[in-house]
Amino acid sequence: MCSSYVDPEDLTIEEGAFLVKLARRAVENYVTRGVVIELPENTPQKLRGLGASFVTLLKISGAEARELRGCIGYIKPVEPLALNVIHASIAAATEDPRFLPLEPEELKEVIFEVSVLSKMVEISRDPKKRPSEFLIGRDGLMMEYSFYSGLLLPEVPVEYCWDNETFLAETCFKAGLSPDCWLNEKVKVFRFSAKTFREVRPGEDVVIRDFMKEYLINCGKDTARPR
Repeated sequence: MCSSYVDPEDLTIEEGAFLVKLARRAVENYVTRGVVIELPENTPQKLRGLGASFVTLLKISGAEARELRGCIGYIKPVEPLALNVIHASIAAATEDPRFLPLEPEELKEVIFEVSVLSKMVEISRDPKKRPSEFLIGRDGLMMEYSFYSGLLLPEVPVEYCWDNETFLAETCFKAGLSPDCWLNEKVKVFRFSAKTFREVRPGEDVVIRDFMKEYLINCGKDTARPR
């Protein structure tokens, strides 16, 4: 096993496609045979480095609509990235408390998406500075306070067209805290980036999502560099 950390920015589309196909294979084997697959022998060396990932399942509804069908992941790189994707994909398909476990017949209707996370970086404890210390389209956020914690991936504010303060408030809510928790300097706020690979259609080609471009197209907003 390689002990080096996998920086998501170093991943190629080919490596991302490997991870997405691995996630689908892991879920297929688990929901049809109850088997947790092992790390494939042809796993690229880079993907054997330590990494953290989230796997999102999106169910096709109608011509283009996609509905969330499960999303679970890990924030700390404690195991090989490829192995982490196997574990996250099975958990997303069977353990997300918002949904019933995925049925085998749903596989042909589900798009797999894998987000590889960077390391967490704590932003300023000064509430006045926080909205300018992360970039929508690049960064996700995580809140921590006492026993409470919550995380939102970089794609979430893009899909809902949030501004920076709304993103902070919604991450507070995800952590089980009041929406203004980010104004409390005792609440820790972390930013992180992610490289996200998604199937175009179930089981088909894989692409890299460009969240900044999506934010501009879908929300009519450009992104500004944090000061």
